[in-house]
Order: sequence, then structure tokens, then C-alpha cells
Amino acid sequence: MQLTFVIRQDKKNKDGSSPVRAIITFNGNRVRKNINGVKVLPKHWKKERIKPNTKVEPYNNHVEYNQQLDEFADRVHTIFRYFHLNHITPSKALFEQKIADKTFRENALAPQFFESFSEFIETSRTTKALGTVKKYKTVKGFLRQFQTFSSYSLHFDTINMEFYEKFRDYCFEERDTLNNYFGKLIAILKTYMNWSFERGYHQNLEYKKFKRTEDKIEVICLTMEELMRLYNFKFHTKKLSRVRDFYCFGCFTGLRYSDIKQLQSSNIFEDYLKINIVKTRKMDQTIPLNKYSQEILQRYRDTIYEPLPLFSNQKLNEHIKTCCCRAKIDSPTTITRYIGQKRIDKTYPKYKLITSHTARKTFITVSLMLGMKEAVIKEISNHSDERSFKRYVDVSESFKKKEMENTWDLLELTH
Repeated sequence: MQLTFVIRQDKKNKDGSSPVRAIITFNGNRVRKNINGVKVLPKHWKKERIKPNTKVEPYNNHVEYNQQLDEFADRVHTIFRYFHLNHITPSKALFEQKIADKTFRENALAPQFFESFSEFIETSRTTKALGTVKKYKTVKGFLRQFQTFSSYSLHFDTINMEFYEKFRDYCFEERDTLNNYFGKLIAILKTYMNWSFERGYHQNLEYKKFKRTEDKIEVICLTMEELMRLYNFKFHTKKLSRVRDFYCFGCFTGLRYSDIKQLQSSNIFEDYLKINIVKTRKMDQTIPLNKYSQEILQRYRDTIYEPLPLFSNQKLNEHIKTCCCRAKIDSPTTITRYIGQKRIDKTYPKYKLITSHTARKTFITVSLMLGMKEAVIKEISNHSDERSFKRYVDVSESFKKKEMENTWDLLELTH
């Protein structure tokens, strides 16, 4: 890149002064820009700057005008350093865009998009749950794959509506990404863009226009009858019995897998637990123990498994399906998902849909059906999202209505 300042001899003012123009050449391109308000007499123009007037001449604003020229030169060099650091091939259109962007400043020379994303992940380790940090890593990898596939260069200033549309099409058409997962990708990207904006890495607010898609999905959980059938089932192997106990303990307490896994004997009191919640970082959360959860803990007291046998989430999800299959929890269950506007309906025997997280859903749903107050359930389950909790209320109300139809509504009226 080469920058030169010249005076326009073809545009003289009445007093004989001429405006100053900048000429920027790069990659075979040439851009001309007038420096607004700067004018000079030809005799005062020397080495692309304005020299001071003599004592007998009127003041020619050489200090102010030269400062404008220096600021313009600094701005041009900043733009090309930005291109270099971010591996962007400069074009005439892109340079024109940057030189016209009043918000473009030195902070544009922040680390590259993915370098900053790595910093974002590292700084999150002390404030976010391990699962959340893993999700951040996954999203970073997903974005890299998008960039490789689409050849769309990801930089702070290219996260705009063009990116959103290309990324959405890539997710739906190439990756068969479900709408709700696409929404999570966008939510994490916006979190990252907010984080980097607050650190002055960019001034781009286009990402705030991105819409997060979210479809209502089914609540997969066990009914009270299915839960008790699983709880009382006699398995022929100790491994499956231990898997069942771990899972049912979540159904009876509402604890997440991550909280059950870190449970220690010191967390257990006579009829309650006191733990620090992993996901929300809430300290000293008190969880009441009912007779079923107490009985499960009693089974492992003074054994090598105390307080509970442990399983990786992957193994738990694998084996609990086997447990539910053996217990005949196999009612046909249909789930509906969307990829963009494409609807996909699939029906499975229920045991195939049971995972560690359905234990918590079972606790909330069954507790509602048994008449426990919503406020109490929220306190026990440490549930703060009103919208997601309402899904369980809707499910329980629907179940009650179905039970009414299957009992009272079957009776014949007598007169």
C-alpha cells in the first residue's frame, strides 16, 4: 500500500489556495479521497505537508491542517494493518467501507475472531459450569467447519445478516441441524459477540438482529406408574440395579446428573441433602429426601459405593435404556422436530428416549401431578426459567385431563 498527498491544481479557490487530496494505491487499485476542509497555497506545500507561513503573511492553519493529514494517514495505516492481521485481501469496496466507518478505530486491531473465541472460553472457566464451557468449545468448532465449507471468512466485522443467512442455510441444508440446536448456536455466538464488544474488540452490533429459533418440544419423562415399576423391578445383574438406583435417585430428588455425581457422604443429613449446585453455582442448596431416595442411600451405606455408585453420563444413558426396556417401559412415543420448515415425526418405544436428564423431568412432572406446589418444586429443583418450567405444568395438566377422561368420563350418567 502507498499513500501520497497532493494538491489539486485544477480546483483553485479565489484566494489561490487548492484543496488537498489523498491517493491510496494497493493491489492495482487506486482510491482518491479529498481531505475535507484542508486547503493550501502552492508555495506553502512542501513534502506532502503544509509549511508555516511567514510572519508577514496571514496564518495558514498549518498546525491544524497537518494534524488532519496525519490523522488521515494513521487511519489508512490502521485499516491496512487490520487487513493484514485478519488475513483479509483488501479490495477497493472494502477499503471504501472502512474509511467511511466512523466507528472503526484502533480496537479493530484486536486478535482474530477465533483467537478471541479461545480467550472467551478460557475466561469462562472460572465463572461457568464445565458443561457450558464444553458447549462453547463445540460452537467454536462448528463455526470453523462452517468457514471451511462456505469459504466465508469469519471476522468481527463479517458477523452480519449475510453471515446469519449463510450460516442458517449451512445448518439446515448441510448439517440437518434442528431448529432448537440452531437457536443454541446463535445464542452462544451472541454471548461471545457481547463479551468481545465489551472488551473493545469490535464495534459491530449487527449480531443483535439475529433471531434465535425455538420450537416447543415434548417433555420426555416417566409417569408415576412407570417410575414405580422401574424402582421395584428385580434385575438379574447388580450393574443394572445400580444404574436404576442412580437414575431413580434423580427422579426422587430432582437433581441433575452433575450434582448426583459430585455427591459426598458429608452432603447427606437425616432427611435432606445440602449441596452446591454445579450448573447454577448456588451454594448450600437444601434438597428434602423422601422415603424412596432415603431407601436408595441406605442400600449403599457402608459399602464401597457409598453414597451412590457412579457412572459416566454416556454409560448411564446407555444402560438406563436397557433397564427401562427390561421393565417394559415401551409405550410408543412420538417426537416431532423441525429442520427449518421441514417437519420430522419419529415414533420410538419410550425406553429409547430415556436419558439421565429425564430423571429431573420426571421429578418435576410427577411432583406436579401429585399436587406439590409449584413454588416448592422450583425451590427444590433450583428452577429459575419460568418459560421452561411452564412446559412441565402443561404436561401435568394434560395428563390430569387424560386421566379424568379415562376414569370419570367413562361412567354412564344415571337419572
